[in-house]
Amino acid sequence: MRSDLMKKGLVRAPSRALLKAMGLTDEEIIRPLIGVVNSANEVVPGHIHLDQIANAVKAGIRIAGGTPLEFRTIGVCDGLAMGHEGMKYSLASRELIADSIEIMARAHPFDGLVLIPNCDKVVPGMLMAMLRLNLPAVVVSGGPMLAGKFRRKKADVITVFEAVGQVSAGRMSNQELEELENEACPGCGSCAGMFTANSMNCLTEALGLGLPGNGTIPAIHAGRIRLAKLAGMKVMELVSRELRPRDIATEDAFKNAIAVDMALGCSTNTVLHVSAIAHEANLNISLEQFDKISSMTPHICSLSPAGPHHLEDLDQAGGIQAVLKELAERGLVNPDVMTATGSILKDNLEKITILDPEIIRPLDRPYHEIGGIAILYGNLAPEGAVVKQSAVAGEMLQNRGKAKVYDSEETAVDEILKGEIKAGEIIVIRYEGPKGGPGMREMLNPTASLAGMGLDKTVCLITDGRFSGGTRGAAIGHVSPEAAHGGPIALVRDGDEITIDIPNKRIDLNISTEEFETRKKLWKPPKPKITEGYLARYADHVSSAAQGAILV
Repeated sequence: MRSDLMKKGLVRAPSRALLKAMGLTDEEIIRPLIGVVNSANEVVPGHIHLDQIANAVKAGIRIAGGTPLEFRTIGVCDGLAMGHEGMKYSLASRELIADSIEIMARAHPFDGLVLIPNCDKVVPGMLMAMLRLNLPAVVVSGGPMLAGKFRRKKADVITVFEAVGQVSAGRMSNQELEELENEACPGCGSCAGMFTANSMNCLTEALGLGLPGNGTIPAIHAGRIRLAKLAGMKVMELVSRELRPRDIATEDAFKNAIAVDMALGCSTNTVLHVSAIAHEANLNISLEQFDKISSMTPHICSLSPAGPHHLEDLDQAGGIQAVLKELAERGLVNPDVMTATGSILKDNLEKITILDPEIIRPLDRPYHEIGGIAILYGNLAPEGAVVKQSAVAGEMLQNRGKAKVYDSEETAVDEILKGEIKAGEIIVIRYEGPKGGPGMREMLNPTASLAGMGLDKTVCLITDGRFSGGTRGAAIGHVSPEAAHGGPIALVRDGDEITIDIPNKRIDLNISTEEFETRKKLWKPPKPKITEGYLARYADHVSSAAQGAILV
């Protein structure tokens, strides 16, 4: 056992003494030692209940003959960090989470790991660590929040974000907003729609690193506790078989996960995270692969914010396993990949059926013939840009308009809420990329404000930042190279004409080559927005969004 490095033999007597100082018996010490990585805290609603999940995991480990040893990681709530300096730290926290787990698992040689994330950057951070360490491991998330209800209609946190724009436009009263605040988020769990956290929890299951149900069993259901116990038991099997994450998360498994991503219409953030996770497994998942798989994979689930359904509905319809079963029947996923169940995907799917064909539509009756995400290229984004095309109104798929340019999110939101944006304009928000932000903030406040004011079907938004999974509308992010690197988005001026053609995967600034070169010569790198602390170091080492915004 790997843990023998710190507990076996004469010279490890001091180590055994330290383990006994925590109350461990000789019997517990000789068993496999399993690290239980818990991201519980009292800040994030998706994490407030994770101690219950951790206790269930530890029970499962003990049932199967192991000894659990729990440690913690940080976790940022994107909803609480949104719209201010805090959002600069969200994406950057992903790397700290991965690094901290690596440190703990290298300093204390565990035999296996169970990782318990739930929200946005915690899931990919844990998956990155999992593949970097390559110890037998399984992920069990805290599960999604139930949808709320507001005046007999389902609601979630995005309903509240969009309500801010409605109040600003005089379409909702402050009293109604207060009522909505009280009803939209009814309890613990990752926010109820197909936002980033739930997207990543679903893709963890599709990748094979989480057990069936990981992505969709609601946080408050007893099934989530049973799943956690099963994860604790299952990791002991993986340890005994020496079945490791890189044996499971192969290139074919990543392609399976991307196919599920497209079928569900997941958050555009998955493009960043899947690329970064694959990098830890020494695999190269390019933007071109996302686009190729999207072109072949119908969009068969329509979940909030693009559609009427929530994660609880998807769970009742058969969950991610049912989506995989439907995709497998047309050869869109490889059924022969290994999974954390210890069986290949084909065996896991043998008894799976779709229980509601409106929530998981058959492939011959999809919501859209192609997948939820598109990669755009052009002279405005030579290295690519990302759009959640399943959340774009049909009339906005092809568009041409005049640019309104802002060098920060705050200035754009201020003008949107003042009513300064007109139908047909294209908002450009720049210097918000991984380096320029720094931290590549999500632009949920501007997109939600536009939606609330009824402008999401007439105004496009382009940024070198990124978007929440809760964003809907013609919102194009990850524009690469970013402005801080002198990318073309840095050269756009107010009044420039921009052409967007999502079906043909193009985004172009309509100025001459000569004008481009003149503006390039005049451009000067901006002064760093943050000059000390973690974000200053992060900005010095972060790569382009086109490479997953990894540290290099």
